[in-house]
Amino acid sequence: MQVMYERCAGLDVHKKTVVACMLTPDGQGGWSQAIRTFGTMTVDLLALADWLLACGCTHVAIESTGDYWKPVFNILEGTCEVILVNAQHVKAVPGRKTDVKDAAWLAELLQHGLLRASFIPPVAQRELRDLTRYRSTFIRERVTLINRVQKLLEDANIKLAAVASDIMGVSGRAILAALIAGHTDPHTLAELAKGRLRSKREPLAKALEGRVKPHHRFVLTELLCQIDGLDDTIARFDAQIQAICGPFEEAVGLLDTIPGIARHTAEMIVAEIGTDMSRFPSADHLASWAGVAPGNYESAGKRASGKTRKGNRFLRTTLVQAAHVAARTKGTYLSAQYRRLAGRRGKKRAILALAHSMLMMAYYMIQRQEPYREVGANFFDRLQPENTARRLIKRLETLGYQVTLKNPSIEAMP
Repeated sequence: MQVMYERCAGLDVHKKTVVACMLTPDGQGGWSQAIRTFGTMTVDLLALADWLLACGCTHVAIESTGDYWKPVFNILEGTCEVILVNAQHVKAVPGRKTDVKDAAWLAELLQHGLLRASFIPPVAQRELRDLTRYRSTFIRERVTLINRVQKLLEDANIKLAAVASDIMGVSGRAILAALIAGHTDPHTLAELAKGRLRSKREPLAKALEGRVKPHHRFVLTELLCQIDGLDDTIARFDAQIQAICGPFEEAVGLLDTIPGIARHTAEMIVAEIGTDMSRFPSADHLASWAGVAPGNYESAGKRASGKTRKGNRFLRTTLVQAAHVAARTKGTYLSAQYRRLAGRRGKKRAILALAHSMLMMAYYMIQRQEPYREVGANFFDRLQPENTARRLIKRLETLGYQVTLKNPSIEAMP
């Protein structure tokens, strides 16, 4: 096979050790193999970098094993070209696997150009990605705590969620604070409702007729303290993300114009895909990388499954959540697409198709630096007007009507 890199190395990374295999020409038409083991402390990784530089290494391959590859990448970045590869793509044969053989196998594959590099964003994007991912983690923790509050209220026979759509809203927090203070009269608690919830004071009073015990008040106090702490943490994350989002502000503003995508969602998408769309050969490639495109599984001329691949789980989750919001918008192309697909393919497939469409929109909007242009909910009707007319005529005829079509544009012609 053709040799692509004459001086390259493969690294088998673990929590405490890094096994390195360096391949160099031996001067006789063959290849010399050097094996060394290093620790994973910063001092040891600096020694690894010095050794690779002394050997004249130009390319290094690392398996993406958990987060253990990140310290190695941070040290080697800038000294040589580091290629991060999916461990499933270079899996060794069972029974013939050791750390040394893994490193040598990586080096050999890299030498012949048989490794596909994973996408590693630049430093600024990696920092934004870390912040948005941690913020999402804290938001999920907050949702978990709210569910625990709901579970506690059910245990105390309080059915607040059956009347109020948001138990952590202004009215809900006022009622919960009164419960913690020891107030138990349901009508008094119902009078704490604000805004539109005041019109539901009678059913609210019935829902607040419960059996709240001292241990319920104690647990509720602790849960609300944790929720308040997370609210402050999320607010600080928002401020920090806003502070470092300068280079990405234009792309965030463009994506914010898509129905179903708010600023938080736009920040998440930009943090995952960046603003340089040249990294992805096409929009279809980006959709496949994100895991929102149909998979390929064909054997013996038969297509077995179209199940989507895992892809980028953070980006996929964000897009699916945005698709649920876009499906409920009114008078938009995305909501029309959802209704068009949900009846034939089911709601879950329709949501994933919507997520795919939104990512394709994001790709071209960032690439062309153009905002979202709404084509309207009647786009599909205008796309094939004959089919739309035929479908509507058929529905009217099933109701017993006789339909005669007239085209005003034709009648107006001389």
